[in-house]
Amino acid sequence: MMDRSADGDVAANLLERRWFASITAARAMQAECELLREVMELAEDSWRQARRRLVRLEALRDALEEQLADYEGPRQDSARTEIRRVVSSAA
Repeated sequence: MMDRSADGDVAANLLERRWFASITAARAMQAECELLREVMELAEDSWRQARRRLVRLEALRDALEEQLADYEGPRQDSARTEIRRVVSSAA
């Protein structure tokens, strides 16, 4: 009879240790999940800020491209006229 009681105590003790270990593992996993959630929020905020900066830079690039095209338009026309004069006088 003593053996059954001792075996039961050992089994109960092992079960209790496993139960406590599972609680510890679950708490560790909860902490990891919370940390990852915070990291994801920081990454999303950084991504949003970068996207806003990108939109502003693209708008600036496009505006400068238009200004450059307006500025070079007359210069290119006068360069073509000058080339035509040189070619006409050579002929």
